Amino acid sequence: MSDKQFLRRYLLAFILVFWSGVSLASQYDKWPETLSKLALGSCAKDRMPQPIWDEIGKASPELFLFIGDNQYADVWIQDGDWWHSAPVTDPARFVEAYNTVAAKPEFSRFRASVPFMGTWDDHDYGANDAGKEFPLKRESQQAFLDFFEFAKDDPIRQQEGIYHARTFGEAGQRVQIIMLDTRYHRDPLDRNPKGRPKNKGPYLPTDDTSRTLLGEAQWQWLEEQLKEPADIRFVVSSIQVVAYEHAWETWGNMPHERERLYQLIADTRANGVIFLTGDRHLAEISVERGQLGHQPPYPLWDFTISGMTQPKSEVNEANTYRLGGVFRQTHFGTVEIDWTSKKSPIVTLTVLDESSQILNQQQVNVAELVVQ
Repeated sequence: MSDKQFLRRYLLAFILVFWSGVSLASQYDKWPETLSKLALGSCAKDRMPQPIWDEIGKASPELFLFIGDNQYADVWIQDGDWWHSAPVTDPARFVEAYNTVAAKPEFSRFRASVPFMGTWDDHDYGANDAGKEFPLKRESQQAFLDFFEFAKDDPIRQQEGIYHARTFGEAGQRVQIIMLDTRYHRDPLDRNPKGRPKNKGPYLPTDDTSRTLLGEAQWQWLEEQLKEPADIRFVVSSIQVVAYEHAWETWGNMPHERERLYQLIADTRANGVIFLTGDRHLAEISVERGQLGHQPPYPLWDFTISGMTQPKSEVNEANTYRLGGVFRQTHFGTVEIDWTSKKSPIVTLTVLDESSQILNQQQVNVAELVVQ
């Protein structure tokens, strides 16, 4: 890239931030004391219009979770009729992509009134399906932290990876949100030597138990988080935890890590865990009850919301754990907590399309999410 192109890109980034008028710091004065309704989304392509933010605003969430592929910083290249992505090689691209999202009028209006938490997935991290090998991960982290307005002296800026957590409410209505980082420390995945079978992705489960998704420091941190008191815990993973038969990116690509997560929940007696996931460019709700021989500590729900700028198309892939339909189209999700139930809180997971029509809805009785 020439000096002139480099300067032009930074100037564009500055103009976009100034034009958007979004005060990212202002949101941190609006954290809800008790959390009863949140919205979530992922896979929002910065090069595409995003009118869905206005629909999310109509749902009146108290908090929004941006759970990965919050922009697509990786570079898209056309090869004939086929488009493919190439890794980010210039750190300025991260700033440009985040600021393109920030400058969208619908996003600006929404974020002015609703606080955000987030994690990243591969495309905003900087390369398709990337892990710890990505050379610009430190620069990507700082751009992420700037976008989500972490203080300049926040310890997360010195941490390797963007995992963090926050707790809302008092005992009896205490909600913990745990944001995992499944990119910064993730070891390589095993590819299927036969390529991609029909209706499946390119990966195979590894039998190398030395490989990690989170890295040991994050595992230790997660253990401490799960020991914290909470009535409901939303554990956010950019990739699916429960579903894995599709053979795309999933915790099932490292079965020992998936088993470790289940065992950690049991060992820490961390009741009330519900997974919130993205990545797949589809929406579905899964629940692990041991259907395929695994041993969850209690029913583990996985609410996948992934496609804020997604064209509609058919999905043909297996998921033994799925409840209701699977939808590949533009959508977002809401999570509502009914604290008034006499016996136990009820959590309602809802998939909504770009017109706020309900596509799937399931209720979770928190009383069932208990380690025996």
